Amino acid sequence: MYEEFYGFSEPPFNITPDPRFLFFSDRHREAFDHLMFGITERKGFIQITGEVGAGKTTLCRALFESLDEGYETALILNPRMTSLQLLRSILAELGLETAGDDRFLYLEALNRFLLDKVAQGQDVVLVIDEAQDMSIELLEEVRLLSNLETDQRKLLQIVLMGQPELRELLDDRRLRQLRQRITVRYHLTPLTLHETEHYIGHRMKLAGGNGRPTLDRWALRKIYRYSRGVPRLINAVCDKALLCGFVDGVDRLRWRHIRRAVRELEGRIT
Repeated sequence: MYEEFYGFSEPPFNITPDPRFLFFSDRHREAFDHLMFGITERKGFIQITGEVGAGKTTLCRALFESLDEGYETALILNPRMTSLQLLRSILAELGLETAGDDRFLYLEALNRFLLDKVAQGQDVVLVIDEAQDMSIELLEEVRLLSNLETDQRKLLQIVLMGQPELRELLDDRRLRQLRQRITVRYHLTPLTLHETEHYIGHRMKLAGGNGRPTLDRWALRKIYRYSRGVPRLINAVCDKALLCGFVDGVDRLRWRHIRRAVRELEGRIT
C-alpha cells in the first residue's frame, strides 16, 4: 500500500531480523566487534545480552554473513529443550544424522566432526539465541560441550545471546564454572534519540526511499518516547505511521500521525 505511494521497493520497517537492514550504532558496532573478537581469537564462550527487540538476532545473522569459509556455524533459536534434544539439534544444524537416543554416541559424533573440521582448518561456532530460557541443567550441558578440545585449542566457540535475565541466570552459584569460562561479554543498550533518527533514515534509504516522507521533530520525539530506542518498537510504530501518512496523502509525518500509529499498535480507538 504505502510502499508505492512513497516510492519504496520493499517495506522499510519489517520486524524480521534481516541483516541487510542492520544499523550499526556505536553499541551495535561494539557488540559485533566483541563477537568477532571472541570467535576469531577462539575465546570459547561469548555472552551477548540486550533488551527484547534490541537487535541481537539481526546481529547474529550479520555475524554469520561476515564469517568466511573458514567457519562452520550452528544456530539454536529455541533452547527450551532437554539436553538430549539440544545435542540432537546441534548435530542437525551441522548436517549430521542422528539415530537413537544415546547421549554418548551424540557426543562422540560431535567430537569427531569437530576434529575433522580442525584438520580442514575450520572453526565451528555455535550460537544459542534466547539463552535466558535455558534451565540450569541445560546450561551446564553447554558448559560440558566446551570440554571438547585439543591440547592447543577449543574445538567449539559458543555464543550465548539473550535478554538481561541471562545475566541474572548466570549469577547462580551452580553456574560458577560456566561463568568463569565466559571471557567476552557485552550488553547491547537501546538507541539514543539522535541514533533513532539516523536508524529511521537508514532503513528508508535501504528500502529504496527517495527522501519521502520526512518527519518533523515532534514526530521523531514521539517515536523515541514510545520505543525508548528499541529497534523492534521503532519498526512497529514507523510502519503504522507510514500507513497513516499514506491514508492522509502527506509527505511529512507529524506528531498526530505517530500518535495515531501508537494508538493502533496498542489497540486503542483513534
